[in-house]
Order: sequence, then structure tokens, then C-alpha cells
Amino acid sequence: INFAITHFLNSMGTGNLVLLTTILAGMMSIDMGGPFNKAAYVFASGAFANDPHSTTAAILMAAVMVGGMVPPFATAIGTTFFKNKYTQEERRAGVSNWVLGFSFITEGAIPFAAADPGRVIPSCIIGSAVGGALVGLWHVGVPAPHGGLWVSPLAGNIGGPSHILFYFLATIIGSIVAGLIMSFWKKNIKEDPNE
Repeated sequence: INFAITHFLNSMGTGNLVLLTTILAGMMSIDMGGPFNKAAYVFASGAFANDPHSTTAAILMAAVMVGGMVPPFATAIGTTFFKNKYTQEERRAGVSNWVLGFSFITEGAIPFAAADPGRVIPSCIIGSAVGGALVGLWHVGVPAPHGGLWVSPLAGNIGGPSHILFYFLATIIGSIVAGLIMSFWKKNIKEDPNE
């Protein structure tokens, strides 16, 4: 599967950077650590390893990181602002997802996706794709293979100080989109949210 996905991504080239960053970021949320996620990450990090000074490779890395940060941030947003949609256990897990999201650890969203895959996964794919599209549109590059928002100062090395803000904005906007879709889509739970 990884070979086929990587071959497809390679065949796209970088001619339509916004489309490529949208697809890569969305792939990060399809299975949150599975073959699609790994193929997107390997594709971007491979481009970065081939030429660490390439602006395009840095943009691909930024898109993949934004796409991977959206699921934990989206679940954190949902559990913080829509308490009546989540169990007490989910609300507790949502708190730690603020830190996991900031650190580009997608796996914090897996329990949410496992509990409600039909709502959580599509919501996260959409939010990640929106964030990835913004990265491509704004040409935000992060010349680092990992680090989440902790490496945001490096975005300033590619496009100037404003790109640090754009990196944050792409992550925040994608996360809000996913968090809102996911939370509005979910039904209220019977459990008392104040427990």
C-alpha cells in the first residue's frame, strides 16, 4: 500500500503545490499512524532528506505536520467547548491532546476515532486538508522533520517572521474546522457533563 501511495504522490510532482499539500495533510488523518499517515510522512520527509534546503520540501513538511496536529487539537477543542457531546473519560483525554497536538503526536486522537470513526475521521480529514491547503497557499515551510508547533520559529527561516504566524494560523484554522464539524455532528450524551 505504501509503495502505491508514494508512487501516486511522486507522479503528482510539485506543479500544483496546494493540491499536493491538501492531499498530504488529509492523508495524515485517514488512519492516524497507519499506512496512509506513514506514506504521507515518508513522502514529505524523503523530499526533505533529498534536499534539506528546498523550499518545496519544507512546505511539504509543514503540510504534513499541520495535518498530523489537527486530530489531537480538534478533539481537544471539541472536549473543551462542547462538553455535552463527550463522556467524562473523553473530556479528560481531550486535555492531554492540547500538548500532544502542539507536539505533532497524532495518536492522541486514536481513542476518539476508535469510539466514533464515522464522525471523527471524516471531520479530521477535512480539517487537516484545510490546514494543508493553507500551508500550500501561503507557502509556509518548516525545515524540520518533526516537532509540531515547537519548531515554528524555523518557519521564519523560509518566508520571514510572518510565516511563523501563518504556520500557527493554518494549524488553528484546520483544527477549528475539524473540531466544529466533529462536535456539531456528534449527538449529546446522556452522561452529566459536569461530573
